[in-house]
Amino acid sequence: MERITVNPRIHFGKPCIKGTRITVQSILELLDEGITFDEIISTYYPDLVVEDIRACIRYAIALVAAEDIHIAAVAA
Repeated sequence: MERITVNPRIHFGKPCIKGTRITVQSILELLDEGITFDEIISTYYPDLVVEDIRACIRYAIALVAAEDIHIAAVAA
């Protein structure tokens, strides 16, 4: 996770790619729209490299993996 940082003074503490103000959320939203890694770099964020985008995906996976899920019983 060395490529992702959290700083309360940048984007209200949302995780960003280190050395940028580009949020993990922004990258994930572009990926969700079907935009490829190469398109993200060439069209939106030319200072990024593929490994930065992969780090965003790994960060999201780590968050989901660490999440505690509590399922409440539903009355029938």
